Amino acid sequence: MNTFGRNFRCATFGESHGRAVGVVIDGCPPGINLTEADIQPYLDRRRPGKGPLESARQEPDRVEILSGTFEGRTTGAPIALIVMNRDQRSGDYNTLRDLFRPGHADYTWQVKYGLRDHHGGGRSSGRETLARVAAGAVAVRSLAPHGITIRGRVVEIHGVTEPEAMEAEIRAARDAGDSVGGIVEVTATGCPAGLGDPVFGKLDAAIAGALMGIGAVKGVEIGEGFGAARLFGSEMNDPITADGFASNRAGGILGGISTGQDIVVRIAVKPTPSIRRVQRTVDIAGEEREISVGGRHDPCIAPRIVPVAECMLALVLIDAMLEQAKYRGFGER
Repeated sequence: MNTFGRNFRCATFGESHGRAVGVVIDGCPPGINLTEADIQPYLDRRRPGKGPLESARQEPDRVEILSGTFEGRTTGAPIALIVMNRDQRSGDYNTLRDLFRPGHADYTWQVKYGLRDHHGGGRSSGRETLARVAAGAVAVRSLAPHGITIRGRVVEIHGVTEPEAMEAEIRAARDAGDSVGGIVEVTATGCPAGLGDPVFGKLDAAIAGALMGIGAVKGVEIGEGFGAARLFGSEMNDPITADGFASNRAGGILGGISTGQDIVVRIAVKPTPSIRRVQRTVDIAGEEREISVGGRHDPCIAPRIVPVAECMLALVLIDAMLEQAKYRGFGER
């Protein structure tokens, strides 16, 4: 399952400590303005090493378009995007060859496949999201002519919501050899009504699946989300007036179909599992051991997940737009 989408299909490739990470996109409409400069800002927001509260891995993450464009526009042919890995330190992971890191996919990959890449997690590393971001940036460009924009932000870190307090929580966790999680909110504005295909292709189900597919995400809510369970129907329902909906507790989706309002999604991001604090684990032989994970890791993943979440939402929406084109003209509003 390395391919995402029905109409706008993205196949990602590469590992954390391999030669490169990239994606092949099939199904992008022709005539979209697209150069490396349109993709790079999203990769710059996601890349590590930008400050003291991020992983110190220094990756330029410069994207190269290998195919699918001509004179700065998409041709309708497959688009191949590649980013070379430049700053791997595989030796930092040699002590983990026979140990399972708590909170990581080490154990489950070993059980499923009978082997695993212990160098930075290989394919299960957060670095794989680079390819999703590259593809999502193309999706954003494809949505732009139809007035659809997507913006994300961190709304909470370890239970606090003030920006300075958020930074303080991350700094304190880092200094203690620990990590913290957070909540990220992503909003899509300008989506037409009618996107989504019930009953098994509901737009909210597609969004939830796409965002849960990000490695560190442990929960997704749309609109009121879990808060809806604490409301009366009279409180939850969005009144409909001659001027449209009077509120947006549904988060822009009803019955699995977009309403034309903002689509509002929040994701719960778990604390980074790689921490210096000593934890209990077992080795590959099943013997109990203790582990302290060194190397270069983010004390909080939430800030760097913002562009990933934006791009995954963009991929879902462009796919839904292209599906809707089978019923109406692409982008009809």
